[in-house]
Amino acid sequence: MPALFGRELRRTELLRRVGRLDQVAGVRLVTLGDGAGRGVRLLEFRTGTGFAFDVVVDRAFDVGRCELGGTPLAWIANPGTVGPWFYENDAWGWFRAWGGGMVVTCGLDHTLGPGEDSAETYKQPHIRTTQPFGLHGRVGGLPARLTGYGERWEGDECVLWAEGELLQSAIFGEHLALRRRVEARVGESRFTIHDVVENVGHHPTSHMFLYHCNAGFPVVDEGSRLLVPASRTTTDYGVPIEGYQTLTGPIEGFTEACFEHELIAEPAGTVPVAVVNESLGVGVYQIFRIDQLAHHTVWRMMGEDTYALAMEPSTNRDAGRWDARTRGELQELGPGETRTYDLEIGALDGEEAIEGFERRVEAVRTGVPA
Repeated sequence: MPALFGRELRRTELLRRVGRLDQVAGVRLVTLGDGAGRGVRLLEFRTGTGFAFDVVVDRAFDVGRCELGGTPLAWIANPGTVGPWFYENDAWGWFRAWGGGMVVTCGLDHTLGPGEDSAETYKQPHIRTTQPFGLHGRVGGLPARLTGYGERWEGDECVLWAEGELLQSAIFGEHLALRRRVEARVGESRFTIHDVVENVGHHPTSHMFLYHCNAGFPVVDEGSRLLVPASRTTTDYGVPIEGYQTLTGPIEGFTEACFEHELIAEPAGTVPVAVVNESLGVGVYQIFRIDQLAHHTVWRMMGEDTYALAMEPSTNRDAGRWDARTRGELQELGPGETRTYDLEIGALDGEEAIEGFERRVEAVRTGVPA
């Protein structure tokens, strides 16, 4: 049953005290009315614990603002919420419409660095033999069709939910669908994403997928720490690896760096990762499945203005598409074929929650039960 305001309340007990559930929790559809985000639809989730987040319907059904009791958990980038109609799909155009947010989806046929690759799978050589791929693919700039949202009681538990569908499609190109369900429970400070990607076309199509999960100030601050169960960490950025898990304050002229992890999973196949600010008593965690997302990179950007840390579970290594092809790791979806992905994001509230999650990560990393 929901734990609200220091007590556990059955459904009947809660509904005797409020005329509508949205007095304490719920999902609300709103539309932004100004600036680059004018016309963008958001679903505002509140779970009743002070945990609140926005599902940005018109930007891939991704999660933007996320906070706990008024404390921001997600990094919001300087472009802010940008309507899909302003999305620039050239090599590096992703940066002009990347508004940050807690979860940014990358894919569906390409992630990571831009470049050109073969288009021969689409059997139209008189039109083109190659096709361009921009940074992190096209899906993040696409609006979703909102198929439903609301609250559902399961006995004394109340589930807040939303569903949407995106289509990434082109004549003589890919024809891929993403069906997403977001859920959160009243009385909890977390949400889950369940994704199904399907090739709804008739040609084999490359498939790459990445969740760009962005934590920002004040979770990210001097002395904050990254918790990740990894047997090995590498980087191609020419920077030291030692100490990278402890964050600094903003640094003038800082150059971004990415650190790639060889993951260790829990016995159930799940991988727990978090960034925590112990002095503030707050953190952000993610949990995903290693059989769905075998790779993990941390984007560490300690610069002024752009000050963030991203935790990125992915189908592919940070070296990207052409490295994946060389290694034989570039996935392909045949007609009618699907891939499923599950992600949990939540807040760590207080010293006990942070220490408990750190013990969980250490138990995975060392193989010694907590």
